[in-house]
Amino acid sequence: MSKMQVSMTVNGTAVEARVEHRTLLIHFLRDHLNLTGPHIGCDTSHCGACTVDLDGKSVKSCTMFAVQADGASILTIEGITGADGTLHALQDGFREMHGLQCGFCTPGMITRAYRLLQENPHPTEEEIRFGISGNLCRCTGYQNIVKAVQYAAEKLGGKLKEAAE
Repeated sequence: MSKMQVSMTVNGTAVEARVEHRTLLIHFLRDHLNLTGPHIGCDTSHCGACTVDLDGKSVKSCTMFAVQADGASILTIEGITGADGTLHALQDGFREMHGLQCGFCTPGMITRAYRLLQENPHPTEEEIRFGISGNLCRCTGYQNIVKAVQYAAEKLGGKLKEAAE
């Protein structure tokens, strides 16, 4: 099988590797870079457990090949935590508002909520529910996830969007 050289920035770090053309981005992140935060949930793009932020858009990393991400900037749940290990307001919100139970969906849910708050720093409950609708949680019933995103939005006070600009 032929391999192709890919390079991208993942969580602020430039990475390069030779990968088979058929290597999915989720497998590249987990197997080549040892970033196991994004989870493999369904392999059909329905659950969102593999959600990452790619060039300012939420993507399900099980739906694209690593070669398609060549040259991209990717943020995973590992990159959302502060460099000093401090929790991001979303991570803190999920903890404080009990937005997780088993935790399997949490990395993808937080990564999607991160992009949602980039796009809309003060979302309504309805906008949050719509914004995370591509990510499934089989445990929580979503109420505390919504509260966690509201908590983070309030704590950030719009700072997230300003930092991105």
